Amino acid sequence: MNADRHEAGFKNRTRLADAVDTLRGVVEPHGRVERVPLADADGRALAESVTAARDVPHYDRAAMDGYAVQASDTFGAGDRSPAVLRETEGDVGAGEAARVHTGSAMPDGADAVVMIEHLTEVGSEIEVFDAVAEGENVGPAGEDVAAGTALFDPGHRLRPSDLGLLRGTGVDAVSVFERPSVAVIPTGEELVDADPGPGEMVETNGLTVSRLAERWGARSRYRDVVTDDADELRAAIERDLDADVVVTTGGSSVGERDLVPDVVADIGDVLVHGVALKPGHPVAFGRVDGTLVVMLPGYPVACIVNAVQFLRPAIAALGGFDPAPHPTRQATLDGKLASEPGTRTFARVTVDDGTATPVRTSGSGILSSVALSDGWVAVPEDVEGYAAGETVTVEFWEGER
Repeated sequence: MNADRHEAGFKNRTRLADAVDTLRGVVEPHGRVERVPLADADGRALAESVTAARDVPHYDRAAMDGYAVQASDTFGAGDRSPAVLRETEGDVGAGEAARVHTGSAMPDGADAVVMIEHLTEVGSEIEVFDAVAEGENVGPAGEDVAAGTALFDPGHRLRPSDLGLLRGTGVDAVSVFERPSVAVIPTGEELVDADPGPGEMVETNGLTVSRLAERWGARSRYRDVVTDDADELRAAIERDLDADVVVTTGGSSVGERDLVPDVVADIGDVLVHGVALKPGHPVAFGRVDGTLVVMLPGYPVACIVNAVQFLRPAIAALGGFDPAPHPTRQATLDGKLASEPGTRTFARVTVDDGTATPVRTSGSGILSSVALSDGWVAVPEDVEGYAAGETVTVEFWEGER
């Protein structure tokens, strides 16, 4: 055990931005690629650029209801001297017109469409009162997307609308980066699976973090609880070093039972321990045999805040994509938000009709303050809180409800 660390505590905490920079400096895309069908590609990051395999639409089509004609047959047509054309089916020759509907394939020989409003049907003939130019009221092949058009670059994270576009252009499978693997190890001798007794708590952090990791684009392993024993912690971490990231929850502070940073330091390197953010400054991360180890605090709110700040960008970097910014909204505070100078504070709020109400401004162990809130306000290090009535930016870190 590192006695100096336990005695010193967190007198010198790393600024959040510096800690994130350190993290990004040691995390690189894993580079593993697989080819998957479009139906399985939602949310996946492309490993190579994708181009359209065919035109969309793949044929010339009528853009209006009317008659397909040869434009030259309508030149000079007007109200007093309409062009008279013979109605036909199939190919269109000189002096002929074929009935079409919006979206119909253009008949061979036709190069324009006369709108139904600009003609009169007289028996087997039509009278055209308004001349059309070549290509008028025609949607050409490739009008939406031309074959060979570059659609998406490597690193683009596919959305459902992207999948529809790709399928329409003739792409049925794509090369994507494999989902990063994340092993989540909850720690603490007080944790149980169910029916807690006095001094015991039901394990929730591991469940929450493993599901967040899946949502953020990873494959997660949700491991059984490991007690506060250095040998058992070491064995658990070493067991999962084949993962891209090992995440521990609990045991990351400087108390007698906070053993995880010492274990990581013994078998690898601790790069950051103690970050100037609230709740959750006892976060740490390091590397063991090249595998990133993220050590999250045990208090539920602190655990979630730090997972968002560190695990989310790590998963994105490993998977070859940039994390999407959180949705935000401006709101007016109806209560005071306090913060600690020099510390990035994440204050939970609910939002209703443009008003942000603080849920609880302190208490990193109160899980309901996150679950029952809509988002949080990130108070910068150089701001000493916000007063009621001020306009703030609310981050919807789980998406808007």
